[in-house]
Amino acid sequence: MTVAVDRPNSATRAKRKNNHYSLQDFLQPDLEKGIIEDWNGARNILTSEDFIIGLQEGLEDEVGDASAAVMYSIGCEWGLQDALFFTKWFERDFGRSIRQTNLPFLLETWWWPFTSQGWGRWQVDMSDRKQGFMFISVFDSAVARSLGDVGKPVCHLYAGLFSGFFTHLVNKELECIEIQCYSMGENYCKFLLGGKNRIDAASFWLNEGATTRDIEGRLRNGEFLK
Repeated sequence: MTVAVDRPNSATRAKRKNNHYSLQDFLQPDLEKGIIEDWNGARNILTSEDFIIGLQEGLEDEVGDASAAVMYSIGCEWGLQDALFFTKWFERDFGRSIRQTNLPFLLETWWWPFTSQGWGRWQVDMSDRKQGFMFISVFDSAVARSLGDVGKPVCHLYAGLFSGFFTHLVNKELECIEIQCYSMGENYCKFLLGGKNRIDAASFWLNEGATTRDIEGRLRNGEFLK
């Protein structure tokens, strides 16, 4: 798995292309400098599953249950900074504003580098967008895959990432919560993205033992905390 940690200016490449899904094209190491840049000029680092486990367990030792909030906050800042970076390279490559682009195409263009870096595939369900929320499924989450079946949601970093990115994208404060996790024995992870009232409702229902299907049904019926 790779993590983008810096975004230095890179020289303009002789030829741009946008269907570059091979690992050899995406990651471009400079052995002399000891760095790895991806296609868009972001500096990457290679990490192992032990790094993820150590980060999670280390935070839990330091702050206990608050580790989830810490990871979420890290993800939010990551999502915001990545949204700014994405806007620059998308508008450079495609010659149009992100807000004048077909949304499904825009989202797939944003996420495919994450898939290339080992963060997993995703699927965005926008059928409830007009009601003010969306569901995002992540298959093969790097965090959940590393931690294994621990009986609780663990992908708080992803939830924060989605919150930060989509808040910038729509210019409206959005929050995100994981309502289904591979680390709870599920086949994939699922997230709810929406306004605070809906996220608070989903969190309450989860604590009361509601299933993912229960939460989806309640939200689609217009239920949320007031």
